[in-house]
Amino acid sequence: MKYRYLRPIISMLFVTMLAAFIVLGTVRANPLQQQPTGTIPTVTSTPRGTYIIVNSLSTSENQVNVRFGPSALTEKVGVLLVGQDANAVGRYGEWVQIEYPGTPGGTAWIYANYVTVYGGTLPLVEPPPTSTPKVTQTIDPTLAAQFLITPVETRMPTFTEPPPLEIPTFDVDGQGANAGGIPMGLIIIGLASLGVFLGIIAVISGR
Repeated sequence: MKYRYLRPIISMLFVTMLAAFIVLGTVRANPLQQQPTGTIPTVTSTPRGTYIIVNSLSTSENQVNVRFGPSALTEKVGVLLVGQDANAVGRYGEWVQIEYPGTPGGTAWIYANYVTVYGGTLPLVEPPPTSTPKVTQTIDPTLAAQFLITPVETRMPTFTEPPPLEIPTFDVDGQGANAGGIPMGLIIIGLASLGVFLGIIAVISGR
């Protein structure tokens, strides 16, 4: 009697499990039934075209100057950092024209050795006219006058010719004569003779 109530319960569990297996088998056999009926749009990208990327420079330089024209003497309008890219428009000599918003015409120039071109070959383009500096440098005449040195004219000393050289002349005939016309040698001999004479007299007187 005690198993009488268990048979219906076991039968219901068996039927439930069988129905569950049938449902799961049907779902696995038809996986497309779980997919949505709508369609997913396909996304397609537009080719970018030709562009440049700034090459790696030295550690002290991490940017490249962007100029108004294809010359290092033209006005600087901005910079591009290393690894930064920009759309390329054309080429002129060793310079590449790129799109650079904020400049006249929306383009500028960058030195070709600092960048790598991707996406094709650049066409040759004409450079823009030479830019005029915004500020014209003028020289203040008052300030410049302080550095000007005016040479002072000095007269050279006049040359005066010296007087002619006078060579003294001596009278040969009167050489060795005193004021009275007596030769000096004769006076010396006379004095010597007088001295000898006086000496002899002194010797005789002493005896």
